[in-house]
Amino acid sequence: MNEHLEEVEALRRRFEAELAAGEVSAAELLKDRRLKDLLAAVKAKPAGQRRAFGRAVNDLKDFLTSAREEGAGPATEPLAYLDVTAPFGVNQSETAALLDPSHGSLHPIAKTQNELVGIFARMGFEAVESRQLDNEFYMFDSLNFPQNHPARDEFDTFFLQEKDADGRALVAPAHTSTMQNRVLKRLKGRLEKGLPIAVVVPGRAFRNEDVDSTHDHMFYQLEGIYVAEKVTVANLIATLKEALSAFFKQELELKIQPFYFPFTEPSFEFAISCPFCSQAAACRVCSGGWIELLGCGMIHPNVLRMADIDPTRYNGFAWGLGLTRLTMIGHGIEDIRHFASGKLEFLRQFKA
Repeated sequence: MNEHLEEVEALRRRFEAELAAGEVSAAELLKDRRLKDLLAAVKAKPAGQRRAFGRAVNDLKDFLTSAREEGAGPATEPLAYLDVTAPFGVNQSETAALLDPSHGSLHPIAKTQNELVGIFARMGFEAVESRQLDNEFYMFDSLNFPQNHPARDEFDTFFLQEKDADGRALVAPAHTSTMQNRVLKRLKGRLEKGLPIAVVVPGRAFRNEDVDSTHDHMFYQLEGIYVAEKVTVANLIATLKEALSAFFKQELELKIQPFYFPFTEPSFEFAISCPFCSQAAACRVCSGGWIELLGCGMIHPNVLRMADIDPTRYNGFAWGLGLTRLTMIGHGIEDIRHFASGKLEFLRQFKA
């Protein structure tokens, strides 16, 4: 073999070995200086050698191009397919953890969420993840919000400049109730089988508020939805009392007073007795009073109709529980801004 062709063949063998070892990808070898030098040398070859040499170099380039397109070589094989827009938990991978998980711990809000979801799971509720972007139909229209309701104002709700495929405004959900219509429509078939719809929805909520020790632009909620036949307010109260007593590991007294939400009728504000004292004035959690914890009520008939559920046959209740507030109460945290601060001295308090 001509010594010039041997040079090309030797480089091809080296490239094949590097691909097989997973040291480099075919795409990287196409940019390799050694290949570029061979391509540049074609013109410098004598006329009698140029044709054969040029063909050999082009064959080498074609080999690498085919390898790149076919994904040949371990370096071009994907380790995993990752959807960066998917909710947490959707992307699964067998790749070993980069850090020892024993060196860290769950965030205190995550602990609260997991504990409550577990409590409701034992009561027969399944968990459905919320969304971090939605449209105005699910945010307002499906929940019986009047057109002139102040929550539709951009000063109260974060609106995006973009719109969805149907031309509806996109919003950052101000509550996890945006999932009600989706859940009710998806699970309404259970009602015909004599089964209830029982779902909790943990997720983030976004409000256009001034940030201070008790308010933030983003916080966590736990939505609850229950629909069946002949559901009463007593069922609502008993469900929440049982869950919160299990969370605080003690019996709690309740205070329920009328309120207004567009998506429930009647609507209530739900307060509990302080789990840390006997409502003493010196208590830093309750200051001697009740702890307002959540809003709740019987699902409005119009909300059921929007989900194609007959409100003359079925009814139910819903609630929105502030996970962030509950975590602050449970751990005696006085400033909501600590949660997103990333301060290690704060987070180390909650290491398991």
